[in-house]
Amino acid sequence: MALTQDNMAQVILAAPIGICVTSAAGLFELVNPAYCELYGYREEELLGRHFTLVVPEANRQTLSELHDRFIAGGADQEVTAEWEVQCKGGEARHILANAARIVDPGGAVRKVTYVVDITERKQMERRLDFLARCDELIGLLNRRAGLAHLEEEVARSQRYGVALSVAACDLDHFKQVNDRHGHAAGDRVLREAAARMVQALRQQDQVIRMGGEEFLVVLPCTALEDACLAMERLRLSLSALPIGELRQTLSVGVAELRQGETMAALLERADRALYRAKAQGRDLVIQASP
Repeated sequence: MALTQDNMAQVILAAPIGICVTSAAGLFELVNPAYCELYGYREEELLGRHFTLVVPEANRQTLSELHDRFIAGGADQEVTAEWEVQCKGGEARHILANAARIVDPGGAVRKVTYVVDITERKQMERRLDFLARCDELIGLLNRRAGLAHLEEEVARSQRYGVALSVAACDLDHFKQVNDRHGHAAGDRVLREAAARMVQALRQQDQVIRMGGEEFLVVLPCTALEDACLAMERLRLSLSALPIGELRQTLSVGVAELRQGETMAALLERADRALYRAKAQGRDLVIQASP
């Protein structure tokens, strides 16, 4: 049995997913309850308004132009894409939208759009990406993602002949913090130490948690002497103020990338300099042999 126009409207209104019909001019002609619920508007607040009402301002021109091309037949009969949308209260949500161009017997062109709220899915994707790349406790890049970042910086340095230095860092006597004060105190020290490292360095520098109390700092476009000065400032900023009732110091080994040197060799030299800092009493910045 063929659906009449009235029956089709009833199907749209009863559908569990958001559906809207817009005119060639982009004005809402029909919105179902699920669509209104998603965006937080009443039906009467949407009908007759331009569809960009629910589009973030930064994307309005782009989506208006896309709509015009779609209506004119310059795009496919159907298009599916993910978009960020804006609810009535200003809340941003993510949707999966499928739009179809329809032409009625009188020749009028309209767009029917089906929308599914995928905000929770996008949040989960971001969470999984964060867990894959970052240390959950302190939010820094983890070892795997950090080494991938360093590999890119080494390749860039070798290709363009720009300086690159790294610093291997170790929180001194950190095991004693856990043993004497408990792991909760140890976690607080790690978070605060990481925050101070980030604050003491430039925006382009990258702090990586290699594991436990071990960190690696990547300093692009930085020669050995300047890298040592930067790490000395970092060391002083960490030791100058206690973390709670604890005074935490830092041992550091700094190395600058040599021409043609591999990432592994660079890290090994920084580690050897770190071991020398520990052997000489800790709370020191030691540079590797140039």
